[in-house]
This record gives sequence, structure tokens and C-alpha cells, in this order.
Amino acid sequence: MPFNSIEFAIFLPIIFVLYWFVAQQKLWLQNSLLLIASYFFYGWWDYRFLGLLFLSSSVDFSVGLLLGKTKEQTQRRVLLLVSIFVNLGLLAVFKYYNFFAESFVTAFTLLGRDFKIEHLDIVLPVGISFYTFQTLSYTIDVYKRKITPTHDPISFFAFVSFFPQLVAGPIERASHLLPQFSKKRIFEYHKGVDGLRQILWGLFKKVVIADNCALLADQVFDNYTEMSGSLLVLGAVFFAFQIYGDFSGYSDIAIGTARLFGFDLMQNFNSPYFSRDVAEFWRRWHISLTSWFKDYVYLPLGGNRVVKVQQIFNVFIVFLISGLWHGSNWNFIFWGFINALFFIPLLLLQKNRNHLNKIAENRFLPSFKEALQISCTFGLIVLGWIFFRSPSVNVALGYIQGILSPTLWDFPYLLFNILGKVKPLLLLIFWVVEWIGRDQNFALQQIDRVKSRKLRWGIYLLLIGTISLYKGEPQDFIYFQF
Repeated sequence: MPFNSIEFAIFLPIIFVLYWFVAQQKLWLQNSLLLIASYFFYGWWDYRFLGLLFLSSSVDFSVGLLLGKTKEQTQRRVLLLVSIFVNLGLLAVFKYYNFFAESFVTAFTLLGRDFKIEHLDIVLPVGISFYTFQTLSYTIDVYKRKITPTHDPISFFAFVSFFPQLVAGPIERASHLLPQFSKKRIFEYHKGVDGLRQILWGLFKKVVIADNCALLADQVFDNYTEMSGSLLVLGAVFFAFQIYGDFSGYSDIAIGTARLFGFDLMQNFNSPYFSRDVAEFWRRWHISLTSWFKDYVYLPLGGNRVVKVQQIFNVFIVFLISGLWHGSNWNFIFWGFINALFFIPLLLLQKNRNHLNKIAENRFLPSFKEALQISCTFGLIVLGWIFFRSPSVNVALGYIQGILSPTLWDFPYLLFNILGKVKPLLLLIFWVVEWIGRDQNFALQQIDRVKSRKLRWGIYLLLIGTISLYKGEPQDFIYFQF
């Protein structure tokens, strides 16, 4: 049930009314309602997916209870391995089996051997990478004794399947989200209003920005051999806006929806395209996944506590795994690889923690140096997105070769044929609003500063009208495939 669908527009207010007006008096009833609603929400795509969600939740709830009772370290390791094996095993079968099978066959073919492996005709469950990592964080943290295991199955199953962030994050930690299911929740008006604002801004990002940018990006990438170098550049830039509007828009709707039910989810995007280097970008982009890899992969490998060679190896491991997490294709792995290459010089020069302060702090406009840093960083990120968007590494390399052709300096007339004259203006306005709200949890949060109630409502109605008038061809959320 996508957030940008009529079905969700009907589903959300029904659950909201039942939650606050029927189930409010009893915590277990609220959690039970959320659990039922979440399974209904997820089963809307395919009811068969519910079995995997239930299995993963059951295994980790049971492992958590056993870890709480077991003191012997060997037994605790075995229990943790059971959780890891089941969760990553399901992920491997449903998401990666065919990819590794094809790669294995290709390797043997190159060696002159004829080798065949049967493919599995299976559907990738929506959001499996997200809820797998979320529930894994619970058993790992219980194993490390960072949190105590819960004995409440309803709370735990609701935590794993919480519908606002089930399909595409943020990937919440049990230490942050699970305790919120154990506390009585009372409706707070300001939280509800703030949640609605974030939902509205997320819909604007998705429907107006992402779906319209997809028109140009899809046409350029699908016909890149026929396009001029200048249009190929614009295609890559518009895909950068598309994926940001699409994914951060989803996160805004998820976080805003959770706030309607009294929950606080972590911020998942923090003005990433205003980053001054690649290291800062990865602290601001898909924050929940970046921090997950840092805590559960990078630091256990030694992090920055080891020699430089080992640090470089650790960085490559994290980025390669991150690329593989995004998709079972070599282009995603290569995308992770080149981002590691962008990151390594900062690590070697000890500049990967340079930009921890706010962007253009206490100033409306960035300095010349900051503007140059932001532009260069954005250029590197866009280069990486070419590999992310392309169906293969060869296509990505061909796309870049097309950019470097003499037609790079041709005027991209096709841009106006696809987008017209108004929508690029909307993109510019969007970019300005994002810049003004760069220090907020989401750009529209700053509307609190507007004292005039009429002006605030005028902005809301303008956004709603723009969404209705300039909605593009409906597109699936990009991260549903992960």
C-alpha cells in the first residue's frame, strides 16, 4: 500500500481514529491495533510476504528471550548465529540467490567450463532488507547486553512491522523505538500538526519533484546512446533530484505518520546535497543505514582503531556491502566501490571529520569556498548515481563516455519538451526551501516561525494545490525494490 495511493489516504485516517478514540485507554490495545494494521498494510502487496515477516519476528523474539536467560558465552554466540543465519539466510535466498548463481555460472564459463545452476522463480518481498536489519539490530544489542530482551510479543512484533517505516525505513534501533511501544501514548496536538506538515512536505517531494524528474531521467537513461552529452549530464542530475525527492520524501511521510501515532523516528536525511565533502554526505544521506553499518560492521572490524591499511580495507568492506544491500547486481557493488574511492583520500588526509559544523552557519548564503565544496561534492555524488541508475556497469561506462563526447556543449533542447517551463521553476523553489530549512528536521518545519495563521494556511493550500496540479506520472518508490 504505497503512501501516494488512494488506498493509503483511506487507510491512515481509519487507523488514526480507531487508535485514538477506541484503543487509547489500553496500551496493549493500541499496540495490537498497530500490529494488525501493519500486517494488513504489508499484506496489501502480497499476503505471502507476511509469512517471512512473522518468521523473522518469531525467531528474533525467541532468541532474545533465550539470550536473556543464558549466561554461558558459547551458547550466547550460538543463539546469535541462529538469528543471523535465519535473517540473512532469508535475505540471501529471496534477494541474492539468482545473482550469485548467475555470477558463479559466468565465472565457470570464462574458465571454459560448462556449468548450470537452476534459477529460483521467486518474488522479492517488499522491504525485506529494511526489516531484516531492524530486527537483527535487536538480537545483536541483546547479545551485547546493550538492551534487555522484551517479554511482550505484541510490542516486539509491532516494533518489527511498524507500518510507517516497515517498507523503506528509517531502519530503527530497538533501543530507540521498542521502548516507545511500552509507554502509554497520549495525543499531543503539536506533534500531530508537525507530523501532518512533514507528510505534506514528503508528498510534495515525491509527487511533484521526484515523479516529474523521473520523466527526464528515465527517458535519458533508457535512450542514452541517442542523447547529447549535455542532456546526459542533465539526466544524471535529474536522477539525483529524483532519488532524493523519492527516498527522503518517503522518510518524511514515514516520520510524519509515526508522529500522528505518538512515535518519534530518527531523522533519515539531513540536507545531503549541501554537503562539503563525501564523508559529510554519508553522514547526511540515509542516516539510519549509514549508522547501522558503522555500528554493526565498521566498528566491529576495528573502525579507526587499527592501522591505516586496515582502515582502508574496512571502508571498502562497508561500502561494498552497502552497495550489495541496495541490489543484487554488479552496478550496485561498483557504485559502493567508487564511493569508497571518493572517501579514502579524506580518510588518508584525516579530513573525513572536517565538516561537523552546520553548513553556512549564521549566514544565509554559503561562502565561495563552501559553494565550491558543495558543487564538487554534488558532482562526485551524481557520478556515482550514474552507476546506481544504470542496469549494468557497461551501460554506466557507456553513459559516462557519452557525457565526455563533443556534444557535451550542445544545448539540451529536449529538456523543455519534457518538462515545460514551469516545473524547472518548481525545482528551483524546492531547492531554495530546502536550503532555508537546512538546519531543521525537515524543510517545512520552519513554518512555525510564520506568526500569521492565514499565511501558514496559504502555504499549506499552495502546496496541496501544487501537488494536485503538477503531479507527474505516478512512480513506485525507488527503495521498494531493496
